[in-house]
Amino acid sequence: MTTQYRYSRYCAGPLLILLCCGSAAAQTSQPAKADATPATVKKEVPPEPGNIASVTVAAERPTNRIDRQVYDVKSDTSSSNGSAADALNNVPSVNVDPDGSLTLRGSSNVQVYVDGKPSAMLQGDNRGPALQSIPAEDLESVEVINNPGAQFGNEGGGGPIINLVMKRSRKPDGFGVANANYGTAGRYNSALSGTYNEGLWGFQGGINVRHDGRNSVGETVRDRIDARNGALSHSEQQSQSNGLNDNAGLNGGVTYNLGANDTLGAQVAYSHRTNDARATDNYLSTDPDGVVTDNYLRSTLREGESTNYSWNARWDHKGDAPGETFKMDLRVSTATNDSDNNYRNSYVVRPPVGSQVDSAQKNRNKNEIIDFTGDYEANLLGGVTKLGYKIVQNRNDSSIDYTNIDPITQEGSPNALRSNAFDMKETIYAAYGSYQMRLNEQWGLMAGLRAEHTEMEIDQLTSQVVAGNSYTNLIPSFFATYKMSENSQMRFAYAHRLRRPNAQDLNPFVVYRDELNVSSGNPKLKPAQTDSFELGYETRLFGLESNLRGYFRDETDSILDRKYFISDTVLLTTRENAGSTRSGGMEFTLTGKLLPTLSLNLSGNLARFEQSVLEVNGDQTRRTASSLSGRLRLNWQATSTDMLQAAVQAQGKMLTGQGYREPNTTLNLTWRHAITPQLSLMVNATDVFDSNKMSTITDTYALRERSLREFDGRIVYVGLSYRFGGSPGTRREGGPERGQGGMRGPGGPGMGPPPGGGMGPGGD
Repeated sequence: MTTQYRYSRYCAGPLLILLCCGSAAAQTSQPAKADATPATVKKEVPPEPGNIASVTVAAERPTNRIDRQVYDVKSDTSSSNGSAADALNNVPSVNVDPDGSLTLRGSSNVQVYVDGKPSAMLQGDNRGPALQSIPAEDLESVEVINNPGAQFGNEGGGGPIINLVMKRSRKPDGFGVANANYGTAGRYNSALSGTYNEGLWGFQGGINVRHDGRNSVGETVRDRIDARNGALSHSEQQSQSNGLNDNAGLNGGVTYNLGANDTLGAQVAYSHRTNDARATDNYLSTDPDGVVTDNYLRSTLREGESTNYSWNARWDHKGDAPGETFKMDLRVSTATNDSDNNYRNSYVVRPPVGSQVDSAQKNRNKNEIIDFTGDYEANLLGGVTKLGYKIVQNRNDSSIDYTNIDPITQEGSPNALRSNAFDMKETIYAAYGSYQMRLNEQWGLMAGLRAEHTEMEIDQLTSQVVAGNSYTNLIPSFFATYKMSENSQMRFAYAHRLRRPNAQDLNPFVVYRDELNVSSGNPKLKPAQTDSFELGYETRLFGLESNLRGYFRDETDSILDRKYFISDTVLLTTRENAGSTRSGGMEFTLTGKLLPTLSLNLSGNLARFEQSVLEVNGDQTRRTASSLSGRLRLNWQATSTDMLQAAVQAQGKMLTGQGYREPNTTLNLTWRHAITPQLSLMVNATDVFDSNKMSTITDTYALRERSLREFDGRIVYVGLSYRFGGSPGTRREGGPERGQGGMRGPGGPGMGPPPGGGMGPGGD
C-alpha cells in the first residue's frame, strides 16, 4: 500500500529557484571568542556606516551579538573533568538531565550544532549520550541562539539553537593540555589535546577516554479511568538500572594557506561508546475490584554500542574588496546505535496476554547527514550583505528484531508482531539572503529571508507502507539594536521557524517496550510553525554586567505526546499535531565581581507556558504552568593558588503535553589548586545533596500517572590538569590571558559583526 501526504504552507518555489541559481551563502567563520575573565567586558567599538568589515576589538571580545548570546566555558573551574552536558548546565536557562534530555527555557525543541553545523551524533536519541561523552575541555564557548536568523536551517527540530564552538588556535608553535580524573564507583576520564602551527600549515587534535554513567531507580503509579463509570484499574512499576559505560574518541584537523587569500582545511572525528546495562522491573496490576491481574519480575540484560564518525573539508577565500569572502564547506557525519537485549519474566500472576517467559530484542539505528554549503559576504550600501545556499540530506535506517525464546530448548523464533524495519530520507534545498547595517550611531538593523524546499520519503518496510511529503516555506527574520548610552543597549529579535518531526516521530509501527507500554510514530505529522519575539535590555548595574530579556513564542500544529490505552492494561504513547503552544517570560543575568576575590554569575528565568490540546474524546483542554528557574555560581579566589566554586541549579515546573514535570534543585562544589603554573589539582562534587530527580505527572480524562526517576547524584572526582608548550597564562589569539575565573555570561553590547565582518557560523 502506498500513501502520499503532500501540503504546502507557502508557494515559494520560483523564489527558491532564483535564490539558488544566483547565490553563495552566509558567513561560516569561527565565531569571536569570549574572554575568560568574568569581571570585565570590553565594549565593542561601533563601526562607521560603510566600514563594518574593518571593526577591530582590542584585547577582550564582546559576548553578545545581534542574534545570539555567547558564553565562555573554556575557563570554568570544573571543565577539566566535566562533559559538554555539564558545561551546558552552567548556561542560563539551559538544563540537561542525568539521562541527557536537553531543554532551553523549559522547551525540549532545541537544536544542537557543532561549529554552526548540524551533526548526526547530536540527533534524536543519540544526543543525550553524545553530550555526556564530549569533554568540556574541548569547548571554546557555547552560543545560545533563541531566534535563529536566515542563515540557520530548520533541520533537526527547527527550534532555538545551542551551538557548541570547539577550540581552535592559530597561535604559532605548539601547546597542549592533558587531564586525568578519577571518581566514585570506579569512574574515570582522561583527555589529551594539542595544536601546532608552523608556516603555511596548522595541525590540531585530541584523544579522550571516559568511564562514566548514572545508575537509576524509578517508580511509576498508574490509574486507568473507565469513561463509562469512573472505575479505576491500578498498576505499579518499580524499576532499577545499573551500568557504567566506556567512551573513547579522537579528532584531528589540518589547515593550509594556499596564499594570502585562500585557505584549505579538513577535519575528522571518531568516537565509540558502549551501552551496556542490567535492569529489573517489578509489575503489579489490579482490576477495579482490587483483584491482582498480573504480578511479575522482568530482568533485562543489554549489550550495546554506539559509533560516531565525521569528516569535513572547507575552502575559505578572501576577495579583493574589503570584507569580501567566499566559503565552501562539505560535512558528512554518521551515527550508529546497536543494542542486544535479553529479557526474562518471572511470574507470580501471569497476565492474560503477553506472558512469554524469555525473549530477546535487537535494535539497530543509523543516521547519516550530508551537509553542503556555500557562503558569500560583501560590504554593500553601507552594510554587510550575505547570500547563501545549502543542500542537506538526512537518512535514517532503523530496525527492531524481536525473538521469543523457548524456555526448554532456548531456541528462538521471530515475533513478527513486535519486529519492524523503517527507513526515512529527508532532503532540504535552501537559499537565503540577509542585510546588516547601522542607520546611525544609535540604531543597527539586520533583516533576512530564507527559502526552504523539503522532500521527505518514509518507508515502513514491515508494513509495506510508503509515504511522501513535500513542502516549501519562506522563513523571515529581523533584528535591531538601539544604543541608549555608553553602557546601555536595547535589542529586538523576531524569527519564524519550523519544527520538523524526526524519523521515530514518523514511524507508524507499534514498538513494544514491555507488557504495559508500547509506542508508535505518526506518518501524517506536519511541521510545527513557530513565531518568536524577544526584547532585551543590557546595561551595567552596581558594576555588574546586567541583561534583562522578555520573550514570547507562539507555536501552531505543536508536536506533542499523546497517551491512551489500547487495551485494559497496555498504554500507547504516540505523537500528534495536537494543538498549540505558547510560552513567554523574563530572563535575566548578572555577571561580575562582588569583591576583588569574589565573582558572581547569576541568571534566572520566569516563564509562563500554555498548551491547547485536543483530547482523544474530542474535548479541547488548555493547560497552563508558571516556572521559575535559576543558576547561581560564586567563584572565590581564596589564595593566589586556590579557587573555590559553588554552583546552584534550580529547574522549575515544565509542561509535557498531557501533564507536567515537577521542579528540582542541585548543588555542585569545586576546588582547584595550582600546584605549579602548569599543573593544577581539582576536586569536584556534583549534586552534593543527592536531590536531582525526574518526577512527571500525567493527568487526562482516562489516565492518571506519576513517574519518578532518581539517578546517582552525589559523585566526586579528583583530577590533575597539565598544560605544556608555552608559559602559564599564554594569550589566546586575539584574546586575554586565560585565567581561572568561572564562566561568564553575556557581556557588553555590540551591534557590528565580529572582526572580519562575520556573524559566526552560518550557511545553515
